[in-house]
Amino acid sequence: MEPEEVLNTASSTSNYANTRKMNRKEILETKRAINQIIKSASAVKDHLSLFPSFRSYSRNGLSLCLETERGDKLTSHLKKCIQALLKENMEGPYGSEWPTEEKVKRKEMVSPDARYIFVHSANTNEMLDRNAPIIGFVHYRFTMEEEMPVLYVYELQIERCIQGKGIGKFLMQLIELIAKKSRMSAVVLTVQKTNLLALNFYLTKLRYNLSSISPSVIGVEKSYEILCRAFDHEAKAKLEVHIVLSNFQFKKLFFLIIVCNHHNIYLASNISHLHACGCCES
Repeated sequence: MEPEEVLNTASSTSNYANTRKMNRKEILETKRAINQIIKSASAVKDHLSLFPSFRSYSRNGLSLCLETERGDKLTSHLKKCIQALLKENMEGPYGSEWPTEEKVKRKEMVSPDARYIFVHSANTNEMLDRNAPIIGFVHYRFTMEEEMPVLYVYELQIERCIQGKGIGKFLMQLIELIAKKSRMSAVVLTVQKTNLLALNFYLTKLRYNLSSISPSVIGVEKSYEILCRAFDHEAKAKLEVHIVLSNFQFKKLFFLIIVCNHHNIYLASNISHLHACGCCES
């Protein structure tokens, strides 16, 4: 090999090594920046203080007050209320898996990373009554998905007697405001496939999308799906898979998810209602 070729080879090797070092450095700096965003968001003591108009809800015959708390600061009263509401709403969708899942949720409930918004009935003076049972709550956390900071909704639970009166949508609007204010790239959540009311709520009423990490998208058979709403183009490209809803009938006992090769997702309550895209047609 000529001396000039040796020098060129050495120079190319050096450039490649420097590029790898720069890439590693950029990756580490990005992760540090994301971790700092998550840390700052988690450090806020009361996210409701940023949105005072959401401290109360007076619509559709309801008079409610909201308050915030951390998982490691829960009183025994709040723990019992959370457990009771979870059992009421989730024992059915989980079926035989509920005893195991209940233990997991009890552990998650008291994590220092857990953040809560509790919904109480207001007293006659429209003031918060902390001794009254909670009639709804959101459990959320700030975390990372696909190397992006996200607000992950672990639970949104509302007593059946007040469902359908707008409080769920109100809470999710608040969650999205908190996420944006905290510089999160998206709101992400998990829904059981058997929980048809929740799927209807998120997919058709709130227009959430399947996440790129959802089991049906990556070809894994699970009892749940992961949904999300991203706030910017980069997050949408990384986290969302857009869906077309066709004749979605939630009175059926099951629904079908088909993922075509072009990542178009079609959901329907029955195969006869499915309208496939061109690449899926035979």
